[in-house]
Amino acid sequence: MANQVATKQPKLTDIVLERVNQMKNTQHLSLPKNYNASNALNAAFLELQKVQDRNHQPALDVCSRDSIVKSLLDMTLQGLSPAKDQCYFIVYGKELQMQRSYFGTVAAVKRLDGVKKVRAEVVHEGDEFEIGSDEDMELVVKKFVPKFENISKPIIGAFALIKTDEGNSYTVMNMDEIKQSWSQTRQKNNKVQQNFSQEMAKRTVLNRAAKMFINTSDDSDLLTGAINDTTSNEFDDEPRDVTPTKEEQTTQELLDGFEKSQAELAKKEEPADDHSSSAEGEQEELFKDGTITPDPAKVNA
Repeated sequence: MANQVATKQPKLTDIVLERVNQMKNTQHLSLPKNYNASNALNAAFLELQKVQDRNHQPALDVCSRDSIVKSLLDMTLQGLSPAKDQCYFIVYGKELQMQRSYFGTVAAVKRLDGVKKVRAEVVHEGDEFEIGSDEDMELVVKKFVPKFENISKPIIGAFALIKTDEGNSYTVMNMDEIKQSWSQTRQKNNKVQQNFSQEMAKRTVLNRAAKMFINTSDDSDLLTGAINDTTSNEFDDEPRDVTPTKEEQTTQELLDGFEKSQAELAKKEEPADDHSSSAEGEQEELFKDGTITPDPAKVNA
């Protein structure tokens, strides 16, 4: 297994690096100044060795080569690295997909032209929060005063700010909208959403803000396309992985086997048609007067 993994790394990372260099020369791809694509790919490959599917099989063994290359390429185009907790990888059936963390979305959106600041905050019960609109009927957050004593109280919503040369763009979601978004994601992990509710809520509202902002952006199709593709990876607008786990397969096999054995047993117990009348006669004689009456001839014999 170790040798198989070792032989995959040069091929996969070299393919991605070669593709990135081609995009630089032919499609004017520009990566962040301090971003080292080779180092990011090496970090991603190390992370991939830990990733498993639902049956605990290594992602590098079960996922298609094309999906692995695409995930690594999407990561590189957005200037992300798992070493900075900006992205992670998930297996869906035979495909690998890269998804951004909150920090990854912040880093990716900051790369868009004119973006000066990207931020998301949660609103707790009891915080002062007021929204309104400007002269262009654009949504604005007019007031936000978080309070220390409310940190442990329930989250009632979240908002994101994307500050550009032209002004501020706000996106606001209440908790019902956030939970609805969570219910539509492919990775329905209630435990993660409960334990890290603040970061998950901020990530959700920022992803929505990024999508709305990017769709009106004039930036490179390479960057905006990669950002949008990664965002859409999370949602159920495409067929989901329905491959049963080993535990699910075992349970189904047991149920199928039980039903089959019961059917065979019932078939064996059915009396043959040509003997049905004699069998019924014998049962009536044995249970005459409600008790079993033995045949005297057989007893004396």
